[in-house]
Amino acid sequence: MFNAGRLVIARKRRQFTSKALAEKTGLSPVTITRLEKGENQPDDVTIERLASALNYPIEFFSADDPDEIDTESVSFRSLSKMSAKERGAATSAASLGFQLNKWVETKFDLPMPDLLDLGHESNPSVAARMMRQHWKIGDKPIANLLALLETKGIRVFSLSENTASVDAFSFWKSERPFIFLNNFKSSERSIFDAAHELGHLVLHRHAGPKPSKPAEKEANEFAASFLMPSNDVLANMPRSISSSVIIARKKRWRVSAMALAYRLHQLNLMTEWQYKSVCIDLGRRGYRAGEPEGLERETSQVWKKILAQLWTEKVTKDQIAQAISLPVDELEALIHGVTIDPQTKNARVDPKFKLRAIC
Repeated sequence: MFNAGRLVIARKRRQFTSKALAEKTGLSPVTITRLEKGENQPDDVTIERLASALNYPIEFFSADDPDEIDTESVSFRSLSKMSAKERGAATSAASLGFQLNKWVETKFDLPMPDLLDLGHESNPSVAARMMRQHWKIGDKPIANLLALLETKGIRVFSLSENTASVDAFSFWKSERPFIFLNNFKSSERSIFDAAHELGHLVLHRHAGPKPSKPAEKEANEFAASFLMPSNDVLANMPRSISSSVIIARKKRWRVSAMALAYRLHQLNLMTEWQYKSVCIDLGRRGYRAGEPEGLERETSQVWKKILAQLWTEKVTKDQIAQAISLPVDELEALIHGVTIDPQTKNARVDPKFKLRAIC
């Protein structure tokens, strides 16, 4: 049987309107609408047209019902900047990521979630400290946040959208925490995005529909405190702070220059006048739009290990995509930004990270 929900997902992933898909397939917009509502069952020729237009395998459209993502439970960093197409493509990517994760969990024993539920905590900075204490990482800088999140059971995927409007988002699904990161920005800002989404996962798990600005502000404060603990910042910053000092010291906490400047101002290590002056100077040096001479991007330990194991079994990405009836480009989009091919010389897996194959 043709699965109407999967047609909706594929159309949104390709960012087609119903009208655009109708034009590309030679069908009427009314027909597309009726197919997506499950009111009509298409014949084989129509399914082939849809699959060809969307560049999805025919098998995708007859698979089980997709796991829909509750858009009210998804935390978007920049909801106000996103178009309807961008939001639809992102939430549809979440459905595909969940499908991929379920397949991986049949093959590998992934870490179970180890997150606190801190929805009761009104102070995000205190929540960040509690999370660090729970994970026993003290006040030291985090060398690889992405790897840390994965070891604590968070499923991390990539977004393929080449736009700054979709930064990152997170949600809980079937007792699993998910984070989707758009690596369109610098490594430092992507790290902050990941910490921001961690804040949402522990602070707003049961919040339901909530005004965006308060939740975003809380997640930002959580991220700043989690990445740059006050004790460590106070112990490692000199009395005299300048743009050059910030650029040199930001590497310790693996954050952007602007994020460190804001944290220093927040901790009263800079006056309002000093903070504004530093921000102006950092902007002149190119640190508002990006991070000149930025850090190497963090990569996934879980996906390195998975792909390395599958590669030894001669299982390719094409075969993985075929097993879950996805186009290869969609599989690549879900993991490309957080990993590299295991057969390349740079694909070093941390020997301390263990991942047990189920079969």
